[in-house]
Amino acid sequence: MDFKIEKKLKQGLGRAGVLRTAHGEIQTPAFVAVGTKATVKSLNPEQVKDVGTEVVLGNTYHLYLQPGDEIVRQAGGIGKFMNWKGPTMTDSGGFQVFSLGAAYGKEISKLIHLAKITDLSLLIPERFDDADAPRLAKIRQDGVSFKSHLDGSIHYITPEKSIQIQHNLGADIIFAFDECTSPTEDLKYQEEALERTHRWAERSLEEHKRLSAEEKASLAGSLSGLASPALPLGSSACETPRNETFSSALFGIVQGGRDENLRKKSAKFLANLDFDGYGIGGSFAKEDMSTAVKWVNEILPEEKPRHLLGIGEPEDLFMGVENGVDLFDCVAPTRLGRNGTLYTKEGKIIIMNTKFRNDFAPVEEDCGCYTCRNYTKAYIAHLFHGKEMLAGTLASAHNLHFIVNLVKKIRQSILGDNFFEFKKDFLKKYQK
Repeated sequence: MDFKIEKKLKQGLGRAGVLRTAHGEIQTPAFVAVGTKATVKSLNPEQVKDVGTEVVLGNTYHLYLQPGDEIVRQAGGIGKFMNWKGPTMTDSGGFQVFSLGAAYGKEISKLIHLAKITDLSLLIPERFDDADAPRLAKIRQDGVSFKSHLDGSIHYITPEKSIQIQHNLGADIIFAFDECTSPTEDLKYQEEALERTHRWAERSLEEHKRLSAEEKASLAGSLSGLASPALPLGSSACETPRNETFSSALFGIVQGGRDENLRKKSAKFLANLDFDGYGIGGSFAKEDMSTAVKWVNEILPEEKPRHLLGIGEPEDLFMGVENGVDLFDCVAPTRLGRNGTLYTKEGKIIIMNTKFRNDFAPVEEDCGCYTCRNYTKAYIAHLFHGKEMLAGTLASAHNLHFIVNLVKKIRQSILGDNFFEFKKDFLKKYQK
């Protein structure tokens, strides 16, 4: 992997760059489409590419459980398995530790609005002894045990296991195993979790280096065997399909919750480790997400890429880019699409509202996506009211096109020295 910064904002930490991987370039800043189970929900790979997507992210936890990381390895890696020819990423599984553990059964998500919650005590994750825990995941110092949401089987994930799974999945960029915490956790627990995340980061990096060395040696041996006249024509030292011959880049994940000291401590610790790039993780409070991102990116090495995990609303994209984020991923475009909410420059619309039943205009007149080029709001509304499968496909295609190309426009605004003007104009219409 190679990362080159092409231009920086004159004010702020933002930059436009190019991230080169074994499977193609990513023009940064860029939005990463989420393909949880090696599929971007309701869209095929050609549709995902058609909207302008450059990179897709798979979910380590889900692919480990189904179909299994070994099957993905035998298929040649996640890209070949899902017929995606561009760059790929996989997360570490750390967010599932949060969603299946501390957040299980509670109103805690990746991003919460503290101002809208009257009783924060309702959000504080309860701590149970093993015998009493109703949660699906339990955190221990060495790793995390969890019950499969599919069949109830027990699994134990350590940093080493997470990296082994991700090497089998074979993405261009993978992440160190971490513990994602709720922004409502107390400081004592945030400190404990951060120490765990840092130990797990070191172990993830060590395992990644070990596996990379083994894979390099195995490849050298396979090539040597193929060149030997002692082997029959057409035979191979490896008969099952393998991941393509490249080394994944490993990103460390900064944690620390809402606390400035912990966020900066985490950034400094990880900056001193030999990671190829960095993820900014955690469950954020909307009110202070921008400050948390800025704290971190003022410390992380400027020459390495940074990924804001699980964040992708339009206003958050501008915030992230301004504060030095290069990559974003979020399920929102396709999740909202499947549920009938569509992005427009004037804000989101609920397509099942009565006023759209006889609206024969496209979702947006000047949108170049497949949906807007071919269909009207009335037709899309009809599909949703009729519970037709095509509804989610058309809405998701529009939403993904909207977000992917918004980030592309943000990138161009950096190159054109008009980022702040573009941000002001866009948000004035979008948030009115």
